[in-house]
Amino acid sequence: MILPEQLSKLYQEACEIELQAFKPGNVSTYAEGHDMTIADFRTSAKVSAGLLCNPDYSLGEKMFYAVKATREAVGCNTNLGIILLCAPLIQAVYLRPANMPLRQSLQQVLSATTVDDADWVFKAITLASPGGLGDADTQDVRAKATITLTEAMGLASSKDRIALQYLTVYKDIFDFAYLTYYNSMDKWGSKSWAAVAVYAGLLSQFPDSHIERKYGNQYSATIADTMGRLSKILNETGNPEHLMPLLYEIDQDLKSRGINPGTTADMTVATVFTVFLEELISNHW
Repeated sequence: MILPEQLSKLYQEACEIELQAFKPGNVSTYAEGHDMTIADFRTSAKVSAGLLCNPDYSLGEKMFYAVKATREAVGCNTNLGIILLCAPLIQAVYLRPANMPLRQSLQQVLSATTVDDADWVFKAITLASPGGLGDADTQDVRAKATITLTEAMGLASSKDRIALQYLTVYKDIFDFAYLTYYNSMDKWGSKSWAAVAVYAGLLSQFPDSHIERKYGNQYSATIADTMGRLSKILNETGNPEHLMPLLYEIDQDLKSRGINPGTTADMTVATVFTVFLEELISNHW
């Protein structure tokens, strides 16, 4: 039997590894920015963990109470995307029938979301006040939900990569980022550097929703090209520590223009968390 304490520990570890990964343009232990500190993110992970992993809460309740605790603790939106991605994974672990793969259980969770779940998440999004998510003509997050959470995410999926995961059963993670993480771990044996490879790889393939909501697509091609080159160099190096000057250069360039790949950072946390959950499940067959 998998315990809430185990899931809480793995969730916080995934959040910490993402912070220790030098993700150019985003907040890390190497470089803060965007008026947010490492302490904000560590506090957010700590206060949200127990609520996200509470087996007595519904999916929507998990997300609302985790966002509420974060808002009360740090006064800003540090982890809405992380919560939106990690809560269904946690629910999938709790509801997984014996011997069912995590991805299949996640599909069942996402197929079974309710209008009540959507209502809780609408309240969470309103409380977190992120830029743009949920501003669809037919379902405004400031109003009461009338469709299920997954249906609501479908309305936002064209402009939000996190919402899209609800429709594709985390395709970006399971079919791309997960493999990138394991290939990097095999090469370097470092979780934080594997997370850097995931972050760069995702940005090389997919536009960042947080950036595009703020700036449109004016930077998308340039970022994809920069991160594609970084991914290539990472793939070819035996020691990623040698790339620190390049990472600092890219980081300073992005932050000087106010560019923060926040959605991709959230996807990186969810990828690391997925890896941990798969390993946990493999020990409980």
